[in-house]
Amino acid sequence: MLFASPVYAHEFWISPVKYEIAVNQSIEAHFRVGQDFNGSKNSFLNRYTTRQEVVQMGKTTQVTGRNGDRPAFQMVGLPNGLAVLVHETTDSTLTYRDFEKFVAFVKHKSFDGQPEAHTARGLPKVGFVESYRRFAKSLVAIGDGVGQDTPIGLDIEIVALTNPYTDDLSSGMQVRILMAGLPRANVQVELFERAFGTIDEAKISLYQTNDDGIATFPVTAGQEYMVDNVALLPLEPEVDGNPVWHSLWANLTFAVPSD
Repeated sequence: MLFASPVYAHEFWISPVKYEIAVNQSIEAHFRVGQDFNGSKNSFLNRYTTRQEVVQMGKTTQVTGRNGDRPAFQMVGLPNGLAVLVHETTDSTLTYRDFEKFVAFVKHKSFDGQPEAHTARGLPKVGFVESYRRFAKSLVAIGDGVGQDTPIGLDIEIVALTNPYTDDLSSGMQVRILMAGLPRANVQVELFERAFGTIDEAKISLYQTNDDGIATFPVTAGQEYMVDNVALLPLEPEVDGNPVWHSLWANLTFAVPSD
């Protein structure tokens, strides 16, 4: 089932068929779930969708999918400018049967002190439930791709402060991590990089945001990138079996032109 993978190292991302398209050319993008920037294509399913839209030049356009659509994200042509594709899922849940998997997850995402916090809350080490939700964005250049990404009010989101299609990238790419509209300072950002259009093994690097929630990293022409940031929040269950943790996954994809 879409978005119901029990392996927490799995990311969900928007994978455009093309990151650069002509004015009024249709946008097509796949939804992918996988590891290390390699994952299977998933169809659009309305019951797993909370929000789907394109933001361009301050205008938000709702994108209505049909169950079974592949590519999952389809939209008629847009005018010139940077288009930000947006998809927010509904909540899904996962039941942990092995505490070491939870420990490995929080270690991988650099959630210091979370296993200890779990124990301190008196929670069981097996059979506990976590809910999670995905917040994915992707940058697509229409025509010359001029424009700027801006915060759009997702619970957690990655905002590109640099336009990879038009800006000078000699000093790197900058993104800001926001949660509830506020910068996430000193949190881990995971960067995946590979040559666009290939199935090459992705290069994976870890970065840290500064006090303003900004992370800066180098980028290379002809490469495709995925940026990932995750937050983990405690929940107080009203009844046995309710989630005791809630994770929010922010994702951003883009490419750097080869020219």
